[in-house]
Amino acid sequence: MPPPGRVKPAGQLRQSQVVTTFGPGAMVDLPDHSVIIGGLNTWSGYADRPITEERLAAKVKTLLGWDSVRFYAPPAESDELGAPITGVTAWLFPEWFVAQYDVREGGIRSRPLVYRTDLERGMYRRDRDKAVKVVPIRFVQACPRGHVSDIKWKLYVHGAGDDCSRQLWIDERGTSGDLADIYIRCDCGKSKQLSLASQRGGENPPLGYCKGARPWLGPNGGERCGGQDGTGLPNRLLVRSASNSYFAQTLSVISIPETEARVRDAVDSVWEEHLQWVDSIEDLIKDRRKPRISGALEGLSHEEVWAEIQRRKCGVATTPVGIREAEIKTLLSSPDAVGVDQPDGVFYARSMTLPKTEPALIGKINRVVKVHRLREVIAQVGFTRFEAAVPDVNGELALDVERAALSIDQEWLPAIENRGEGIFIGIKPEAIKEWAARDAVKARTLQLFEGFRAWQKANQATSATFPGSPFVMLHSLSHLLITAVALDCGYAASSIRERIYASDAGYGILLYTASPDAEGTLGGLVEAADRIDRYLRQAVELGQLCSNDPVCAQHQPNTWQEDRYLHGAACHGCLLLAESSCDRRNDYLDRALVVPTVDGGGAAFFDEA
Repeated sequence: MPPPGRVKPAGQLRQSQVVTTFGPGAMVDLPDHSVIIGGLNTWSGYADRPITEERLAAKVKTLLGWDSVRFYAPPAESDELGAPITGVTAWLFPEWFVAQYDVREGGIRSRPLVYRTDLERGMYRRDRDKAVKVVPIRFVQACPRGHVSDIKWKLYVHGAGDDCSRQLWIDERGTSGDLADIYIRCDCGKSKQLSLASQRGGENPPLGYCKGARPWLGPNGGERCGGQDGTGLPNRLLVRSASNSYFAQTLSVISIPETEARVRDAVDSVWEEHLQWVDSIEDLIKDRRKPRISGALEGLSHEEVWAEIQRRKCGVATTPVGIREAEIKTLLSSPDAVGVDQPDGVFYARSMTLPKTEPALIGKINRVVKVHRLREVIAQVGFTRFEAAVPDVNGELALDVERAALSIDQEWLPAIENRGEGIFIGIKPEAIKEWAARDAVKARTLQLFEGFRAWQKANQATSATFPGSPFVMLHSLSHLLITAVALDCGYAASSIRERIYASDAGYGILLYTASPDAEGTLGGLVEAADRIDRYLRQAVELGQLCSNDPVCAQHQPNTWQEDRYLHGAACHGCLLLAESSCDRRNDYLDRALVVPTVDGGGAAFFDEA
């Protein structure tokens, strides 16, 4: 058995997984161990893999309150002999195990529950001659602030004041695995049902109060949990492999050529030698008389250059608008502004002439853009447990969300850059406003909002806000388009991603592929833009009838039915996609806002199609 602390697991993770799924603080089952991924302060070999994205850095600095931030790709393992050790540290967790032999009596299956120090070379010796394998126990305790630790099983069974040290057992009654059928028992005769550990509320939580354990940051990485009375938040039972055990908080941007790019590049060229010492616009005017500076800043006004100097010195965000707003402004601008003259850059797109067919559908579209080349940068800023905190419709993370730290004192974050292609469909703002003003749409929006309020009541810790009916409509249309396009564009639906734009800056959908390798640029998705009229028709037809109708179409989000509070007419038979594709974890969907369904069509955006 490895000593407590770090282990060298016999397993590998992809770099993208480390940022989006299995980052610091995530619990992972590997072939030989169950581990928790270590914090950034224990990583090695990342410094030679920097990633630069100024817009993302500006947002992260504002979000975390940092003066500066750097991005690095997760370290890759080297196959070269004598190369420095690189990789991501993993810490052994949990430290309680279940021995793989059982005693059956009266329909009850009993197995020993043992601590790490009771093992010899990773095996549990049941007697002098027989040693058996062990597996990590499935259950741990955690709090909403991300802290996690082993359950004190002896204390759970015996209560405070009992120092019994006899053998513990896990008894399973039946085959369902339900918590009500699992008991923790001691040889002294005391036992306790595991389902009691899942109870919440009351003055005496069954698992006690959180002590602020952060095992992913090492043996000395704990902190004070800081509950309202200073005792920490109540611990909650957590299944290690459950979907709510880890939610990576990520921010992503599409690298785009902004209108301020020329000013930034010009200032960059003379920043280190000259402009970083300029303290006023008068100093700037004097320095611009020098040939070197005059040539670099030719064609730019004093005010433009001075604003860029102030931005750099004061740390003001490059883009004072939301992440998505900056992107859609570029996508809706003239062809030159979206990179037609930059075929070798990270972003290259062309607008196309809208087709004349399908006027009922195309008439509500104001722009289709072929994005031949794009670069997406994704950075992880923290994580949560029990409840996900996803970006809002503008791609911003809430400032008041309590996110667990990725490191103790590091001022850098893990990030990945993906390259791919895409297609952008812009929707006419006047068509959105005219549709949203209908009485039927207002009534349906009220139903969706009441569903959101019911969900909010069941998830009181959330800081989410209702995104509005235009977002729900565009999100639902995007899912239908992904299904339609994936049938013949050369990509599986799970490899096509979406970005929804719904704000005063504009309305639209970007469908794109993004991959660390060349598989994200096969050309099929870009060519789909030439047949956008056909795909819109297919999307409308897909949305009109679901295999689960009329049950799906008649689902009311403001009822208790199946806890589907964030769904209107949406289910696995029509709108739900792989979560790798969806922008909002398959929430906020309703095809009744897109097309007429069997339950009526008064709220449909394409009601005349």
